[in-house]
Amino acid sequence: MAKTVFLFAGQGSQVPGMGHDLYEAVPAARAVFDAAERLRPGTIRQCFEGTAEELAITRNTQPCLFAMDLACAEALHAAGVEADAAAGFSLGEIAALAFTGILGFDDAFRLVCRRAELMQAASEANPGAMDAILRLDAETVERLASKYDCVFPVNYNCPGQTVVSGVPEQLAAFEADVAAARGRAVRLKVGGAFHSPFMEEASHGLTEYMAQLSFAAPRIPLYANTNAEPYGDAASLLAQQVKTPVRWQRTIERLLADGCQNFIEVGAGKTLTGFMGKIGGAALALNVENRETLAAALSAVKE
Repeated sequence: MAKTVFLFAGQGSQVPGMGHDLYEAVPAARAVFDAAERLRPGTIRQCFEGTAEELAITRNTQPCLFAMDLACAEALHAAGVEADAAAGFSLGEIAALAFTGILGFDDAFRLVCRRAELMQAASEANPGAMDAILRLDAETVERLASKYDCVFPVNYNCPGQTVVSGVPEQLAAFEADVAAARGRAVRLKVGGAFHSPFMEEASHGLTEYMAQLSFAAPRIPLYANTNAEPYGDAASLLAQQVKTPVRWQRTIERLLADGCQNFIEVGAGKTLTGFMGKIGGAALALNVENRETLAAALSAVKE
């Protein structure tokens, strides 16, 4: 029987109004948003009524996307779709902690709020940005970035797409090098140079914060961004994750090798679904972000 994976969407996928129709129609999704609102008043308003600019602020983006990701996952689960494994892209990994039972909802949501605060502070102390580099292989991106001391390849998304973090001045010169190599650079909707050495202080802060948390064994395997392996020491992985690259292509390849065939992206947008088209060959790739896509996914997986 085909194994099903839930893929939890990451930062940059946020859109105004996300989750509203699921909140109105699906009790399991409503319960997630209400729980988030209880711990962080204003989360529902930001998701449903916030502007793109408000949602792009890291301290808002992360808790809002956590709620959106988990609401979509719980809507699927309540409809009878069982996940055999999970993976989350960067921020999405925190929502996956709650879904897989590594942390309870309250601890996971408070963790994502603290993570957002720490990454926001690190971004303000070390202003930076992120570019998605298209049409070049990862080795070429690494070679071009090696000319600069503050440009770092950080997200290995899929063939032909690698994301870099860096300081704006060096990124401008790097983008010219990308164009000369016949690639294309696209600036991302994020508030800092994430998954790079610029996040060192955020990593330290997370280590201190997580000392108070108790992590359980996952009820299904959760594959980690840092090494594409099923979760081991959760606190160590989460502290490393914010300052080291996301190995997404390798993660999907590992899931495929482990027999997973149905991949359902949960959360805003379909970025991860698009990556699957370049990585996963014949694997089934779906996304769930509203009632329409929920119905389509249920129809597809139950055929």
